[in-house]
Amino acid sequence: MLNSKNNENTDYLDQEIIRKLSENGRIPFSELAKELKVSNSLVHLRVKKLQESGLIAGFSVKLNAKTYGFETITYTGITTKEARFSYSIAEQLKLIPEIVECHWVSGKYALFIKIVAANNEELRKIIYEQIHIIEGVGGTDSFISFGSAFEKNLPI
Repeated sequence: MLNSKNNENTDYLDQEIIRKLSENGRIPFSELAKELKVSNSLVHLRVKKLQESGLIAGFSVKLNAKTYGFETITYTGITTKEARFSYSIAEQLKLIPEIVECHWVSGKYALFIKIVAANNEELRKIIYEQIHIIEGVGGTDSFISFGSAFEKNLPI
């Protein structure tokens, strides 16, 4: 169910547009309009409104890491020497191409990242030769992903 705060700003048509675009982000607006029994221009206006409001953050291509040659995928928790380092560490992590996600988290770790690497040796190099040399990094713990059970968009 869509968050009640956002529900105030969206109606059934917006929710259907979001649902259909979530299922197939490449669906032509003309086909979307036909399926929803509305005009093509109305679909364009609604999508533009949803983008401007921030509900739709953007459109992108989702690459398959394994098919692209990244055999090792890990989630790595990073501890910091002091909490004040978390923002500068995140800025440095952003520069490492194999780090595809970074989150501030609560608990034992200050940051939790997703790393894609060609293999375990490359992962070792990323962790020890790039992450551990960043000022303020206290340590890392990595969890290797054996594969994704599922991934889905936000519930609407």
